[in-house]
Amino acid sequence: MRILFCGSGWLPIVDHIAARLPAGDEITTWDRVAPLAEVVREVDVIMPSNAAVTDEVIAAASKLRLIQQPAAGTEGIARDAAVARGVPICNAPGTNHVAVAEHALFLLLSLARRAPLAARAFAQRRIGVPLGIELAGRTLGIIGMGHSGTAFADRARALGMTVIALGREASREMRRAFFAACDAISIHCPLTPATRGLVNAEAFAQMKPGAFLINCARGGVIDRDALVAALPRLGGVGLDVHWDEPPNPADPLYLDPRVVAMPHLAGSTEEAFTRITDVVIENFARLERGEPLLHRVA
Repeated sequence: MRILFCGSGWLPIVDHIAARLPAGDEITTWDRVAPLAEVVREVDVIMPSNAAVTDEVIAAASKLRLIQQPAAGTEGIARDAAVARGVPICNAPGTNHVAVAEHALFLLLSLARRAPLAARAFAQRRIGVPLGIELAGRTLGIIGMGHSGTAFADRARALGMTVIALGREASREMRRAFFAACDAISIHCPLTPATRGLVNAEAFAQMKPGAFLINCARGGVIDRDALVAALPRLGGVGLDVHWDEPPNPADPLYLDPRVVAMPHLAGSTEEAFTRITDVVIENFARLERGEPLLHRVA
């Protein structure tokens, strides 16, 4: 079996998978020099990661038997084209939720204690500054109470925070009330037509002065222009995901001391990659045996 990992990052997952492949199987990575449609012609399995698996790519992969996403999100896969070819699409949900929840907590604590300004104070040999805030007694709003959102809620409650959630069926008035009630908001929902730009100018206008915003989901859930405009009245923003990846570190947004930016590593832990590998290797074995696949989404 020939497997192609297409991601521009998260490369340690390739080593995890390669170490557990049976003899004769091989996994390689797309170097992003040749177009993906040229590289997939002889592969049996595509692992998209953050690459776009388009109609053209699926049509070019004449030997394709499986599209296995080593994560939860499948929005970058041309689902209709895969279904038309009879190629199953599988993902690996619920494998990195602990890692994402812990990272969201890290971002929240970093914002509360003003980590970028603290780093500057340390470099300037100033002590006892900046002044942070305590999270106990404050309200955390979570958008997307799936695996990672629920896990983060548990951790926030342990700090003494009140947790509220925004459901997918929320009306406009319910959304306005949600944004107005929160001292901090953390995004954990998938990127869909309904959630793209969900945190927009109207949402920012409802948020409290000094509120925190955290995104460990997908960059597109936040309207970037609206964020830039609202940033002066926010307490801080923690971004693990971005509108373009990899992001440009020289972007003025990331240089703002109210912003804590990370390179999309919320789900990157040894434990999470081990759980992902468990799913991936099991599905490869099931594919060879002709058995039903785990977490098939199409």
